[in-house]
Amino acid sequence: MYKKRIDTTINVGLLGAGTIGRGVINLLRENALTIAQKAGTHIKLKTVLEKDPILVKELTDEGYIVTQEINDIIKDPEISIVVELIGRVEPARSFMAKAIENGKHVITANKDVIAVHGHELLEMAALKHADVMFEASVGGGIPIIRPLKQCLAGNNIQAVMGIVNGTTNYMLGRMIEENLDYDSALKESQEKGYAEKDPTADVGGMDAARKIAILASIAFNTRVALEDVFVEGIQTVALQDIKYAAELGYAVKLLAIAKYLPEHGIDVRVHPTFLPEDHPLANVKGVFNAVFITGDYVGDVMFYGQGAGRRATASAVCGDIIDVARNIVNAGSGRILCTCFDEKPICSHDIVETPFYTRMLVTDKPGVLAAIAAAFGNNGVSLRTVLQKSTIGAYAELVVITHKVCYKNLSQAIQSLKDLPAVAKICTAIRVEDNKFA
Repeated sequence: MYKKRIDTTINVGLLGAGTIGRGVINLLRENALTIAQKAGTHIKLKTVLEKDPILVKELTDEGYIVTQEINDIIKDPEISIVVELIGRVEPARSFMAKAIENGKHVITANKDVIAVHGHELLEMAALKHADVMFEASVGGGIPIIRPLKQCLAGNNIQAVMGIVNGTTNYMLGRMIEENLDYDSALKESQEKGYAEKDPTADVGGMDAARKIAILASIAFNTRVALEDVFVEGIQTVALQDIKYAAELGYAVKLLAIAKYLPEHGIDVRVHPTFLPEDHPLANVKGVFNAVFITGDYVGDVMFYGQGAGRRATASAVCGDIIDVARNIVNAGSGRILCTCFDEKPICSHDIVETPFYTRMLVTDKPGVLAAIAAAFGNNGVSLRTVLQKSTIGAYAELVVITHKVCYKNLSQAIQSLKDLPAVAKICTAIRVEDNKFA
């Protein structure tokens, strides 16, 4: 049996030894021999940037060099790879830029930096013939960045659609499983450690927006900025909506969606979505993530797994470390950098067409349905399904699903409905992702 003799070592500098950083340290230590064989070189964690006194003592006792001075890593000629795991935008962005300027290869799990500043970092790296890897920035342990850049590179990608935030997926699942309202589901999610004390980035959709901006940029070979993403969170999704969705054959998911529409450009958005129960993404449960990709030659493929957590994210980070180490050993650094060589336009959200589910409270008397149908019709909205659900006091709860309609027309229709005396409240308007709708 062939076993390669390994007589070289590549040194790594780690920025941040928190939850993910500790996972990387453990993985590099526990699987050191296997990693060396796969990389073609020993990989040694030489220096760690950390300020937490408890972690500093722990790491020092384990024999690592621990510093609070970034130059001890980025100015060290023996360190070839810098792994950034401190999070947030600054000083993480500045540290990565300085590392690249000093000829280091950079690996990060930082979606905040990559979504906004990834293009500039990749351009800097190209000038230095250095690698910048960020597999862990989207989907935790799920391999998705590398497949898009390499395995699926021969395809023209038509669509990327995913559940990329485990917190909201857990909450929406628990609402239907345990008959919980939104507030109760959020509280449970926080108690289990899935949601932060301030859950705004998760429930408001911004975490998913950063991830789909990254994926869309790679999938469509063009710069998709965070501000290009239309974002709606799950705060207005009620238990009734999830129940009615199930009755109609749908699951409710917070989806991150990017599609290339040749006539309009890139449609990129994050919002709650009615998804047919037989769609693969509809069966993604709990805090798991999944990304569903459609290519012109490969067809439909889905990547599924743990989207967060110490071990899953450390797995992705270490995969990048091995990849960079291989490039160094084989003098192949800088092979795959920024793939945004196109300048595709971003599609205006107002003209994107989807079916919509709308729930409203209306006066329970004759003639109301006709007035509501007229308000939709006068704004170019065709109705597919109209159901009267429960009665709440003097009002009836009405559920409407439209055929495909552009957001602008739907918004105008909703405004017309609000002006009708018979309409007490428009409770919810949620998009439907269903190819059966015309």
